[in-house]
Amino acid sequence: MTVNSITTGRIQSAIALASSKTGVDFDYLLGQAKLESGLNANAKAGTSSASGLYQFIEQSWLSVVKKHGTEHGLGWAANSIGTSSSGRLSVGDAGTKAAILALRNDPGAASLMAAEYASDNKASLEGSLNRPASGTDLYMAHFMGLGGATKFLKTMQANPQASGAALFPAAARANHNVFYDSNNQPRTLSAIYDRFADKLGAAAAGASATATPTNYASQALDMDGTTVVTGSNESADDALAWATTAMNKFTGKTTQAAASILRPTPDTARLAYMMLARLGG
Repeated sequence: MTVNSITTGRIQSAIALASSKTGVDFDYLLGQAKLESGLNANAKAGTSSASGLYQFIEQSWLSVVKKHGTEHGLGWAANSIGTSSSGRLSVGDAGTKAAILALRNDPGAASLMAAEYASDNKASLEGSLNRPASGTDLYMAHFMGLGGATKFLKTMQANPQASGAALFPAAARANHNVFYDSNNQPRTLSAIYDRFADKLGAAAAGASATATPTNYASQALDMDGTTVVTGSNESADDALAWATTAMNKFTGKTTQAAASILRPTPDTARLAYMMLARLGG
């Protein structure tokens, strides 16, 4: 197994752990990471403060760590983040701030915070839209912010043929390829949404395909000699056999299936448990 495949496998394992802990669908989190960073935990944007697996900008990262860090063992970080009268988040000590922002490049921390962020957005969107939120809805919230996504989705619900560029002129100027087609014609809200759905589904399917059942399970069962302990006390061979079968279920998913948000099944959580011994899951 190559170094790159080991690194990718550990990133996918971190995402699986975040999924099992938060209830946010593994395929959505995997697809989002693939789209945002190409599964590169050290990715950094050239035009903003965005960094890491999920390309959090500084304020968004400080916000989610402030809200959810303590429940995931990051109390030191959450307690160091203050809020000004204007609502802007800050950290008084420069070294502490650097350490908190560096967590964006840690696959475990980044995956957990991305999952919590998605979970928060899911609850808010479902309350506003009066329907279940799909993976594409959540990606819209990540891309446009919760307020922008709510406005986009509510308007699309009423008028799917409305121009996205007319509704979001500033976002359209910054993201021309999203809001305009190859002929420089403005895309409708429905077309923009479908394009995101296709990209998210393709990213999740492509990333899942790199984690073949045997490689993924074998790596989880043999990481520096770690012993896997499962809820039913299976042996490593039993766990590998089960994990191989279970991982087959992740291949060949449709775009619609990959874009949907589901609570993990007991089997999903059990698989994540077996795969994540090294991460302390």
